[in-house]
Amino acid sequence: MKAKEFFGKFCSKFLIWNLMAMILVVFALLVGVNYGLDWYTHHGEVIRVPNVEGMRITKARELLEENGLIVVVTDSGYNKRLPADCVLTQSPGAGLTVKGGHTIYVTINSSNSPSVAIPDVVDNCSYREAEAKLISLGFKVQSPQYVSGEKDWVYGVLCNGRRVSAGERVSIEQPLILQIGSGQYGADEELNVIGSEEQMPQSGGDDVDEFVEVKE
Repeated sequence: MKAKEFFGKFCSKFLIWNLMAMILVVFALLVGVNYGLDWYTHHGEVIRVPNVEGMRITKARELLEENGLIVVVTDSGYNKRLPADCVLTQSPGAGLTVKGGHTIYVTINSSNSPSVAIPDVVDNCSYREAEAKLISLGFKVQSPQYVSGEKDWVYGVLCNGRRVSAGERVSIEQPLILQIGSGQYGADEELNVIGSEEQMPQSGGDDVDEFVEVKE
């Protein structure tokens, strides 16, 4: 085959049209991908996140969806000053700019106060330590009740006049009273101490040995 015939076949109209079609397809793909990514990622489009904290979840959901955002409830908390099912926190926060279709995570207010397990503080720590532990868990601790025993040592936990044990779950709305030692002991313990002292043999310089003189 001569070179002229070879290049003639290589430069045929059929081959040229195929090459042009391939170039057009590649160009169309590049343009499509570019505009498709812009559409998918909402290029240049920003939405300012509205403030929905304090709103009922139904109203907050409507407002966020109207702005092209998605709402997901991730957790619940408790605030007795706010109605149930209202939004306590949101993330991202109000005023931040996001793209359309972004997810807003919210925490809603529970209708019931949470219950927390009583920690092991009875006969295990001092009044200050027990009070700090209970307050850190969210409990309200009232003035202590003094009982006979070692000073400031915890001997019991009261809730509504009833003693509660470690591990028992109690609502954080219920105030607690710690029973702590007054540093004094009860009458029975005092009697035992006195009785033990009386039973001990006495000795001293004034003791007189009694004897009977025997006459022969």
